[in-house]
Amino acid sequence: MKTIRLKPRKEESILRRHPWVFSGAIATLPDDVEEGELVKVVSASGDALGTGHYQIGSIAVRLLQFGDADIPFDFFKQRLAAAFRMRLALGLIRDDNNCFRLVHGEGDFLPGLVIDVYGDTAVVQAHSPGMHFERMKIARALTEISEARIRNVYYKSETTLPYKAQLDPQNDYLIGKFDGNIAVENGLRFNIDWLRGQKTGFFVDQRENRSLLEKFAKGRTVLNMFCYTGGFSVYAMRGGALKVDSVDSSSKAAALTDANIRLNFPDDSRHTTHAVDAFKFLADMGKDAYDLIILDPPAFAKHRSALKNGLIGYRKLNAKAFEKIKSGGILFTFSCSQVVTREMFRLAVFTAAAQSGRKVRILYQLTQPADHPVDISHPEGEYLKGLVLYVE
Repeated sequence: MKTIRLKPRKEESILRRHPWVFSGAIATLPDDVEEGELVKVVSASGDALGTGHYQIGSIAVRLLQFGDADIPFDFFKQRLAAAFRMRLALGLIRDDNNCFRLVHGEGDFLPGLVIDVYGDTAVVQAHSPGMHFERMKIARALTEISEARIRNVYYKSETTLPYKAQLDPQNDYLIGKFDGNIAVENGLRFNIDWLRGQKTGFFVDQRENRSLLEKFAKGRTVLNMFCYTGGFSVYAMRGGALKVDSVDSSSKAAALTDANIRLNFPDDSRHTTHAVDAFKFLADMGKDAYDLIILDPPAFAKHRSALKNGLIGYRKLNAKAFEKIKSGGILFTFSCSQVVTREMFRLAVFTAAAQSGRKVRILYQLTQPADHPVDISHPEGEYLKGLVLYVE
């Protein structure tokens, strides 16, 4: 195994068990090291620090293991089994809930890997070349966890791997085949489009926030912006909303939302889908039409270079919602941009509230659920921020 040596005093973060080695910390790099290869990382004095996958970029190594121990033969089976046991302990695997995140990258000590489970199908996403090359080991290990009862493993990494790696990944089944795509979340059924949908097909990270919204929905008129699969809309319907409007610029998303509404509430006239631009819909709609609004947009800032414009986008979006919502209304507002910190997002929303002149109170501060854990040594793993606001 090839060895990467760090510059003096660049091992501190690794000794604190942060799993990333940045390129600027490297003193010597073997000429023949290849992307995705397992490498040993040592300090300037030669002390073993860990083993991980090498890749080109600012994050040069994602550590799988700390210290000088070798990666065991059944490494992935061990890690995946541990991740499954945690989800079992969390009470996420039940007759009325069979979709959850099994692996959340660094939060499950598998940096560069995301796995979502929908019934008996696991959808695998590699975010590093190393995990891409290990995909068949991962797929086999998934099916060997007997309690998980996973029969199909779909690989979906065409848009998640670094383009510089030139890996040309193909989305396809590694094990099994397509045999139905309906999953159950808290007793509600959803069509999961892992073949063509965003991410792994469904945003399982909003499960607990959808449940909270359900408690506020009774007797309210609900607007679900950027609805995608209509998750919040379905929960609002079950919660007793008087009317639910779902908005998404994608006609495909609008059709999927309609399908999910029909799946749970056939022939229910309370719901309408609008395939239009969200900002235009907000601008054109009248005041006081809704007293419960959900703002769950895609990431406005995927990279630090887009941070300034992203924060402006969050401020403008929330300002328009504050302007239009009924007095006594509830606003659920979110950011899934990892580069936008909790404090930045709050400031953008607070600025929007101040500009609107409305009295606004925080009812809840929200984040990602427990199956999206954050390694205490890797705070970057916290990405989802949300606020539930009461607007007078």
